[in-house]
Amino acid sequence: MSLVQRYGEVPVAELSKLLHVSEVTIRSDLKALEQSGQVRRTRGGVRLPLGNQGETPLEEAGRQHAHAKRRIGQAAAALVQDRETVFLDVGSTTTEVARHLSPTLRGVTVVTAGINIALELERLPNLRVIVTGGTLRPLQHSLVSPYALEVLRHIHADRLFLGCNGVDAIHGVTNANHEEAEVKRCMVAHAAQVIVVADHSKLGEVSRAHLTPLSRVSALITDRHGDGLPPALGQVLRDVQTV
Repeated sequence: MSLVQRYGEVPVAELSKLLHVSEVTIRSDLKALEQSGQVRRTRGGVRLPLGNQGETPLEEAGRQHAHAKRRIGQAAAALVQDRETVFLDVGSTTTEVARHLSPTLRGVTVVTAGINIALELERLPNLRVIVTGGTLRPLQHSLVSPYALEVLRHIHADRLFLGCNGVDAIHGVTNANHEEAEVKRCMVAHAAQVIVVADHSKLGEVSRAHLTPLSRVSALITDRHGDGLPPALGQVLRDVQTV
């Protein structure tokens, strides 16, 4: 439990090595811990159970750096072209992307795990909107595994607009929630282009769940603030658009 609390999520194989016992023993103990509600099993590992405690509601997050997120959303939405299939991730910045998609777009399919994003897109009758399904995370209005992953595995997108909690030159793109991270990683795997939309407060930050290395990121759209982009990020990212 100490290791899980320290790292958030730990593979079974790693626990076996650290505690010098067999994986069979580890799995037996994890089963007992899960039954008591202390942990949640994942594929090949274990993590702390995720609830809504301590999470910032999506509406409150949207008020933080609101002007920056609006400009980022406008710039990102302008990239979408007719007849594209687009993954639109959950979050306050990606919600701004949805709000700024052009009503003149034709033949575009938007796939999202965000219920609020799907509702935003109702105003665009020429867009086809696919909602992944899954288990609802109420404060974030997002849908997570298991069903979200099953839908995404059957779709190939031209581009993904990816939200996050951190963009770091070494640790890549990270997110605070492990359940949402599963869905985001699946989107990354099935998108031709990955475009990260993140305001300046996320730059240089590292959060709990890894999403993708920066080598997989086609572009970063962020806002101008203070000293600008951290030099280390500028050296690694191929395309940075500041708005």
